[in-house]
Amino acid sequence: MIIIENTIISDDIFHVRFACNYHKCKGQCCIEGDAGAPLNEDEIPLLEKHYEKYKTFMSARGIKTIERFGHSMVDKDGEYVTHLIKGNECAYAFTTDEGVYSCAIEKAFNEGLIDFPKPISCHLYPLRLNTLKNGDIAVNYQKWHVCKPAVNRGIQEGIPLYEFLKAPLIRRFSEEWYSILLASFAHL
Repeated sequence: MIIIENTIISDDIFHVRFACNYHKCKGQCCIEGDAGAPLNEDEIPLLEKHYEKYKTFMSARGIKTIERFGHSMVDKDGEYVTHLIKGNECAYAFTTDEGVYSCAIEKAFNEGLIDFPKPISCHLYPLRLNTLKNGDIAVNYQKWHVCKPAVNRGIQEGIPLYEFLKAPLIRRFSEEWYSILLASFAHL
């Protein structure tokens, strides 16, 4: 475990090899699970603000869900999450021509239509952030069977999790935080 400021980071971030392989997993993280993607409260206005720009990439069922229930909901643990369509895929997901589930928000961002990449919980996945009672943030790797193709690809290509997630880690914590993380790894 490594501690940087108020974050407690699992050593898995250095030891796990990971690189998404969407053609093999088909974006299952967008369609499986027991709840929608966790949202920070400050992300909800961004989802609302950019809706008309990423809506064009969403499925008809996703649009219907958002327009009926809103951009977020509170789950059984009292946390904000994205809506699921009938308990399955994320309302913001769509299927590509190759049959891969993808994120409408991310597609709009990649096409330069919005300045919000996607919810940070999705951007950081398979890392999960949990706020502890004292306010510290636990950063843990969530091992999940749907990501086996990503682990296999990460092993084949030698990509450690911290490297694969460099951009979202910097987005969430900062360049300085990431530099400290790298320095910590050098001292392990």
